[in-house]
Amino acid sequence: MSYQLSAIIADAGLLHGATRGLDHAVLGDLRQDFALLPVTSQLVEELAGAPPDYAVEEHTPERPFTLVFSTALTETLVDWSRQGPVAYVEAEFTGGGGYQAAAVWLGGLRSWGPRFDSVFDGPRGQWPINAALVEVGVEPGSWVDLFAELGLHVERNTAGWLAHGRRGLGIDYWDELVEEWERRETTGSQRLGPGGFRFSGPR
Repeated sequence: MSYQLSAIIADAGLLHGATRGLDHAVLGDLRQDFALLPVTSQLVEELAGAPPDYAVEEHTPERPFTLVFSTALTETLVDWSRQGPVAYVEAEFTGGGGYQAAAVWLGGLRSWGPRFDSVFDGPRGQWPINAALVEVGVEPGSWVDLFAELGLHVERNTAGWLAHGRRGLGIDYWDELVEEWERRETTGSQRLGPGGFRFSGPR
């Protein structure tokens, strides 16, 4: 099973304000009042005024991202970060192998990163995306790590996050569907039998 992520993560209010009026900005709500902005080629072109450039060489700590940050795109994140911390995160996994990379801007500067990892032999909390989420203020909760705490596992690629955002789904949407199904199953266990009599039992 594959996983791909290219997104900006920040306080939901910050991102809603920063992207107001943009044609290609679609926000997905996360837990703890954070939001995710999927980074598409259309969005990059709208923000930077030119089509995006993508690295073709192998990822390294010196070249951690597939997306090449132009001056204009960097200036956008710098500008947004004056209102609060803003993280750019990338991840891609296929067949058990892959990488994570992340960086954080705050107060008009890149304040953390970029960090890159393709081995994942250190503590989970030090993996690039988890570590970046600490920098933007995500708090630990009942989930295994901050990545799951925010709900970044809910969709598996950019297309999924775009659909998620356009439909206005909550991060616990799938859990809510299961709960609704279980409620209906419980209610349906008392149903009309032959002749219109109610009875209980499995279908």
